[in-house]
Amino acid sequence: MATTTLTKDAEQVVQRSISLVSDLVQLPADQMWIDYDREADVLYISFRKLQRAQETIELDDDILIIKDGDQIVGITILHASQRNQ
Repeated sequence: MATTTLTKDAEQVVQRSISLVSDLVQLPADQMWIDYDREADVLYISFRKLQRAQETIELDDDILIIKDGDQIVGITILHASQRNQ
């Protein structure tokens, strides 16, 4: 197997992605889709298709919880790039 050297930027992307793994695998979902609208600065996390979602709950800190019955099917985070860790 050939060894490939990553650029510093690529290495940062890999390291940041790996740092998310332990939190992501703890979510109660078998699948998820993550989309980021850079222009609107909105992060969308979906745990299934949202077409049948019945309710959206808006939290005080610009977070929308999308539900279908008792199940959370998505989370929308406004001003995503301004969030502190």
